[in-house]
Amino acid sequence: MKRIMMLLLVPALLPAFLLMVGCSQAPADKLGEAEKAVMDAKLAGAQAYVAEDFAKLEGMLNNAKKEMDDQNAKFMLFRDYGKTEQLLASVKAETPALLEETAKKKEEAKEVALKAHEAAKQAVKKAQALVSKAPVGKDRAAVEAIKNDAKALTTSLNDVQMAMDAEDYLTAQAKAKAVQDKSLALSSEVRGALTKVSGTKAPQAKPAAAKSTKSTKKKK
Repeated sequence: MKRIMMLLLVPALLPAFLLMVGCSQAPADKLGEAEKAVMDAKLAGAQAYVAEDFAKLEGMLNNAKKEMDDQNAKFMLFRDYGKTEQLLASVKAETPALLEETAKKKEEAKEVALKAHEAAKQAVKKAQALVSKAPVGKDRAAVEAIKNDAKALTTSLNDVQMAMDAEDYLTAQAKAKAVQDKSLALSSEVRGALTKVSGTKAPQAKPAAAKSTKSTKKKK
């Protein structure tokens, strides 16, 4: 009789058992999809352009992984991956909006970088024009150093262009600002040298003019 009862109970309990086993399986596929979503956001530049939002998304993924690990450590029949699946679903759901915001911020950064690059170009052009007028004087080594600095500015501009080509607009902004600052400093240095030279010559001319006036009076 007991055997008959067992045979009758097994088919009845089998669906419930299978359901429990199904719920105790880790959602590996969903984890893979969520990881891909986060990686796509990272490759799009979210980590740089919307750092705070990206950190939240990445944190959500890490929490899902931790929750999955916690459930994996339990006996199979006691595992429940419901919370894990909710977190993974949230990661996938929030990624599109993050990508959209990233694209927006990236475009804004591009516009700023383009303006900064142009400002740097103009600053370099003016600095190099002034350097070409730099007085040689006795300190040839100093003049050569200034000329080398002017040449280095061109190389630095190339670095800005490389960052622009790589769509690394935040780096391009920083590099362009550095080039502009160096150019302005170099221009200021050369202007100071030119002013010093012109200021030295002017006082020498005045005594000569005074002597010629006195000699003219004596002749009269």
